[in-house]
Amino acid sequence: MRKTKTILTAAVAAAALSAAIFTVQAAEDPPMTFFITSSDQDGNYGGLAGADALCQRLAQAAGSPATRSWSAYLSTQGEGAVNARDRIGNGPWHNANGVVIASDLDDLHGDTTRDSNYMIAETGIDENGDPIPGRFGRPEGVGNKHDIPTGSNSMGMAFAGDGDHTCNNWTSGDEGSAMVGHFDRSGGGNNTSWNAAHGSRGCSLPLFNGSGGAGKLYCFASN
Repeated sequence: MRKTKTILTAAVAAAALSAAIFTVQAAEDPPMTFFITSSDQDGNYGGLAGADALCQRLAQAAGSPATRSWSAYLSTQGEGAVNARDRIGNGPWHNANGVVIASDLDDLHGDTTRDSNYMIAETGIDENGDPIPGRFGRPEGVGNKHDIPTGSNSMGMAFAGDGDHTCNNWTSGDEGSAMVGHFDRSGGGNNTSWNAAHGSRGCSLPLFNGSGGAGKLYCFASN
């Protein structure tokens, strides 16, 4: 009887120690506050509200608490234009693996030092921690999906003047165009920009595909 009690006591102690270690590790791991959407679609996200809802839904499905608010990194155009950088909080932002993408808005946009953030092929992952197919290193037969619509210039600001850069403020899945960035920072010239590499060929999913994209979004926790 005494031997059985000793074994049970040891088992309980081991379980308690394991739980304590897990709790400490969980406390040490920073929460996910940035990801690239796993879903593919055209440029009609249902406006900013629909794009934000997509980020929120995918984040919560991946285990993010409902109290965390998520915003898509998108600018709009025209009257009352919105800047992407004004929508996403102040950071810091970590991906699903706990890697710091940027410490604050200055770091993210290179306000003081250009290209100071850590947005690269290896860190641009989705909400589940899975890699997004980029220009290089993707599995055979998988298309390049490094074009991420932003509708923004390199400073995260909206475009002024004529010319559609936002798929009609993210309500068009056929007409118009969108400014996109390259999460893997690959390509010549300005094509290494994570948020303002070039305009898309159109706003449909096939036309996004045609220039190396799939309508994926940058999502940032704004609180």
